[in-house]
Amino acid sequence: MGIRFAVKIRKGATALTVAVGLALCMVGCSSGGGDDNKAETSASATAEKQSDPSAQEGTDSPLAELKGQDGLLLTIDSAERDAGGFVTVSGEIKNDGAEAARVPIQTRGDETEIMRHGGSLGGATLVDPAKKKRYYVLRDTDGRPLTTTDMPRIKPGASIPVFMQFPAPPTDTGKVTFQLPTFASALIEISG
Repeated sequence: MGIRFAVKIRKGATALTVAVGLALCMVGCSSGGGDDNKAETSASATAEKQSDPSAQEGTDSPLAELKGQDGLLLTIDSAERDAGGFVTVSGEIKNDGAEAARVPIQTRGDETEIMRHGGSLGGATLVDPAKKKRYYVLRDTDGRPLTTTDMPRIKPGASIPVFMQFPAPPTDTGKVTFQLPTFASALIEISG
């Protein structure tokens, strides 16, 4: 029953990510203009460079790209605030290396409760630098992290979609630092 629950959470989070992405595209596309031409130029340049058909439609450019070990690259596409009081960070991990690689076990963090449930991205945190507060990945009632789990070995050039859910910072917090063990850190913007 626990595996089915985790699969339902993953499917639900994926559906939520797609729905939010489509909604953002509809809002962004129908708004008719941006704050400056720089964003439009960046979006056009990204669209021209993008050759991966599996990339999410409706996103202009990633929020961040974080280098990890063994050629792994974490691209964060969105950090969406939900009315339910959480933030979902979504993206993908790509293997830019020459050989197959696994997401390091250190990404699950060192909390005993999360470690008990195997490989995950449970070690991810969001840090509010202004309020000096750290937000940890949410867990279900059995202590499983609400993140992508049991990630396969990634072939060279291949990628896997990933997500992590956190408690939402106050609405006046727009930017947070995303951290994941073995990957670089980056300042990302929360939308919604």
